[in-house]
Amino acid sequence: MKAIWNNKTIAESDHTIVVENNHYFPESSIKKEYFEKSEKTTSCPWKGKASYYSIEVDGKTNPDAAWYYPNPKLAAKEITNHVAFWKGVQVS
Repeated sequence: MKAIWNNKTIAESDHTIVVENNHYFPESSIKKEYFEKSEKTTSCPWKGKASYYSIEVDGKTNPDAAWYYPNPKLAAKEITNHVAFWKGVQVS
C-alpha cells in the first residue's frame, strides 16, 4: 500500500492494518520529512484519543491530514504506532 499526497509517496508498506475502512501504516513506513505534529486531537469511544500530523510536500501543507493513536484503548491495541490518512491523501 502507498499513501500519496501532492504527487509524492509519503508512506509505503506491505503490512497495513485496516480498521473502519482506513489503512493504518506502520509508523516506520512513513517518510518523516513530510510530517509535522499537529495540536489537533479527537476522541473515539473505542480507540481512544487520536493525535494528528500535518503533511507538507513541496511547499504545500495539508493540515491534520494524518492521525494516530499514541496510547489506544485495549480494543485497538493493534494500531499502536500506526498512522492513517484522509483529506485528499490517496491510499491504494
